[in-house]
Amino acid sequence: MRILVLAAGLGTRLRPLTLQMPKPLVRVVDKTILEHQVELANTVPEAHLHVNAHYLSDKLSALALSFGFEKVWDEQPEALGTGGPLYRMNREDPVDELLVMNSDCYCKFDLRSFLRLSRSSGAPCSLLAVDNPMVNSIYVRDGLMSGIQNRFGHQTRERVTFSGISWYSKRALQDIHESEMDIREYWKRLLLNGDAPFIDVSQKYSLWIDMGTPDGLMRASDYRRKELGVGNYGVPAEIAKQAKATVMMPELEIPSNATFDHAIIFPGAKIEDGECVKNEIRGKDFSWPIGR
Repeated sequence: MRILVLAAGLGTRLRPLTLQMPKPLVRVVDKTILEHQVELANTVPEAHLHVNAHYLSDKLSALALSFGFEKVWDEQPEALGTGGPLYRMNREDPVDELLVMNSDCYCKFDLRSFLRLSRSSGAPCSLLAVDNPMVNSIYVRDGLMSGIQNRFGHQTRERVTFSGISWYSKRALQDIHESEMDIREYWKRLLLNGDAPFIDVSQKYSLWIDMGTPDGLMRASDYRRKELGVGNYGVPAEIAKQAKATVMMPELEIPSNATFDHAIIFPGAKIEDGECVKNEIRGKDFSWPIGR
């Protein structure tokens, strides 16, 4: 089973942190975002991992193979969007089916169940959905896409959010047009042709966190700490008693009398003597307050 992780985005919602590294290489406690996705992808039997890259692609490519990816699809000089990578793959190295995963969601899904339902749906492609009222943008009728809010199709009472995980059959991969760089254009064409994507809502209450924002990064970090059973992570022993619910990245310079409460500290962060850093993500040239 080939799995493509989409990792070519610019990471604009996490700038200036992502001026130093591509978003998939931002760490969530003990591992990078990309490594967390690899763990989920490897729950699929005989997974063959591919990843695309564009922004700071040299940094991502250097680590991707060590994470277990078989191939990095570098997109230069322009990124190919969300549909372009599928068109390119089918043209250059076709497969019978493809599982696609966004690289910035911390989630707990049963991918094998999703694949079983997708294959048996009869639809050319399928989307795994979650219940996230803030951005419930996909309309569903009888298990199929009815439309996307403010874009196309018809409104229905059932609304869900795309989790970033999708499946494409061989028929779908061969049908995507080169011009459909935004995969939603392909979904729209399917809907208009009476061949709508299947929407899997069976796991809509599973854990799903968008790590592409400061708030989401903190939420994912909080969940990961609890998953590991630790209060702090990476905090030097000499200041451990001065920190609570805090994650510190390697290579930091921390004043011995500073205190921390619910914080993430990245390299380059400026910490003053005696300062209390609370409900905050801090790094080089940025400080993001986070509500708790």
